[in-house]
Amino acid sequence: MGDDKQVLELPWREIDHVLLDMDGTLLDLHFDNHFWLEYVPTRYAEARGLPVEETLKTLPARYTDILGTLQWYCVDHWSQELGLDIALLKQEVEHLIAVHPHVVDFLQWANQAGKQVWLVTNAHQKSLALKMEKTRLAGYFHRVICSHDLGVAKEHPDFWGKVREIEAFDPGRSLFVDDSPAVLVAARNYGIRYLLQILAPDTKQPAREKGEFPAVRDFSEVMRA
Repeated sequence: MGDDKQVLELPWREIDHVLLDMDGTLLDLHFDNHFWLEYVPTRYAEARGLPVEETLKTLPARYTDILGTLQWYCVDHWSQELGLDIALLKQEVEHLIAVHPHVVDFLQWANQAGKQVWLVTNAHQKSLALKMEKTRLAGYFHRVICSHDLGVAKEHPDFWGKVREIEAFDPGRSLFVDDSPAVLVAARNYGIRYLLQILAPDTKQPAREKGEFPAVRDFSEVMRA
């Protein structure tokens, strides 16, 4: 950790559970943005005999119609909707799957500090399996929570209650890290005390402006020596 980095002081003695989003938080969101905004429209155009320029505009509009719902994140839904094997297409560009800088250091640090480290993701089970195989991060988590197993997305008000039905945790002694303000709002509404936003989910795009939540660009800014 370089001396030029500012460290966000978190009350680690008051935190038992570290709950971590995957895409954009631990992993570079460039893979997902490229896949859905460029690769899928291109392959859809090829399959349908349509101009790529057209599908680059029309498909993202179809995505946003169900933004934030479980279907929006569902590989099977989009395979049926688009007539494409989405899981197979993801394998074709899996070389773009990348772990954010300092993530492995943070996961090791959190484990050594005795925290319960959970992965809490909206990613579909097929995407989750591919990314865990590619990144080899699975061994760092005490628990993996997939919203598709619960039947509701993280944005839904029932999500965290369903998580606690599976595994007990104290929201008042938990830190949740995500890149999505909407997801963080839902967590705050449920009562998770410590919230943190990642401002640079996609390394190929400019960092986002800080909003209402405590925020960092990457995990080097929260580790204590």
